[in-house]
Amino acid sequence: MPIPRLPTLFAAAVGILLVGVVGALLLSPPLPLILSASFDRASISPNADGTNDVATFAYSLARPATISLSLTAETGRTFYFRERQVRGQGDYTVQFSGVVDGFLHDGESVAGTIERRLIPNGSYTWHLEASAGDEQMRQQGSLLIEEGDTPLPIMSEFAIAPAVFSPNQDGVADRVSINVYLLKDVARLDIFLLGPDNARIPISARVEERAYGEAGRHRYDYEGGIDLGVDPPPDGTYTVVALAQDHVGQRIRRQGQLTIELGGKPYAEIVPQSPGVDVAFAVQPFDDRYISSAAGIGAPLPLPDDSRSYAHSQQITAPIDSLLVFRLTVENYGDVPIRTSGPPPGTVYRQDQLAGSLDFFDESGAWRVGIQCETSTSNFPWRWAIAPDAALTAVFDEASGNTYRYLPAGERAVVWGGIQLTQVAARNPQNCWAGLIHEDVAISLRNNHVGLRSIMIVDPAGDPDS
Repeated sequence: MPIPRLPTLFAAAVGILLVGVVGALLLSPPLPLILSASFDRASISPNADGTNDVATFAYSLARPATISLSLTAETGRTFYFRERQVRGQGDYTVQFSGVVDGFLHDGESVAGTIERRLIPNGSYTWHLEASAGDEQMRQQGSLLIEEGDTPLPIMSEFAIAPAVFSPNQDGVADRVSINVYLLKDVARLDIFLLGPDNARIPISARVEERAYGEAGRHRYDYEGGIDLGVDPPPDGTYTVVALAQDHVGQRIRRQGQLTIELGGKPYAEIVPQSPGVDVAFAVQPFDDRYISSAAGIGAPLPLPDDSRSYAHSQQITAPIDSLLVFRLTVENYGDVPIRTSGPPPGTVYRQDQLAGSLDFFDESGAWRVGIQCETSTSNFPWRWAIAPDAALTAVFDEASGNTYRYLPAGERAVVWGGIQLTQVAARNPQNCWAGLIHEDVAISLRNNHVGLRSIMIVDPAGDPDS
């Protein structure tokens, strides 16, 4: 009976394949997982003197593996330089300066976390371990560490104050001070905020006499980036990290919490009046009941009419001792409230008075409306709050014990007031205008020289041009 051809051919092919595989294994057995591993020298003295500070460790893997490189002291304590890290097939070299993953000596206490540290002087047995599935392999050798007794880059002080701040340029808790004290010179000192997705937001040191990395106190100032014209990080609680690394490579980490609330760039402007002008000016008789001083604010000037009858005249004629009255509208078009300070709208000044004469001095971060004329002896001498009290939100600040008032985001407010014109200036007529002042911050171009008008002051008893 003839033998079937197809099964016979298949069996023959399988047999040939098996013979080939067995032959290949006999002639070329599998390579070991670790092909080679060694340091290029027998000892190092890691003290950053530039001589024998570093050894090169080279190794080669026949297949992808998970590797660990450790050093075991004569006492039996093991230190890891690389622990369970995935590597592909190939050749590798790495510089080793005696610095390994952070550790503490028995009974030792250090402020912060030691991330990298120099191992003690002594003789060590190094081990390179590699694993790939069920396959494991180890190689070892000796290395001597000498003259490497280097102190840690300790930060004895790490302070954040205040722990809660609002970077919105209102002059209240706008900035955070971070103080770090180094016990030794370091190669790097990095202070940063961990933002979304752990992105680093750097914090710059103040300009001071101490050099970068020099031992001693270093002061850092953080305002959320708002002084650079960028929005601060979103409101929330963040981690502030300080990393100090010395010239050997030892590194210590300290960290704390910082909360941002009501953060954002403030935006406001003077918007046009209903009559179609930016600032409505008018003249009306003065009354002694409006007189204000540091002892108290006089009767408030009633809100002026916004009729078109006086809104469009190119020049305003004002008898001496009369009131130059203005009316305008402020809009907070930003995302954060803006702070203001007095005196309130409706307050009347004499021509020779300043805001400080009424006991309302400049306040950093406060917004105020100001009026200025060409012959004014100071920048916007007459100033008012950007809204009546009824339109403002009062906020008590526990840190200072003060109550501050804010115009909420998206709100508008009408501001008005008057100046008693008590003298005829050398320049007559002269231009007068309004401005929106962010005190000790800026007067933006769009909020300066707003509603400029020509004012003629006349003295009925004398020459109107005098």
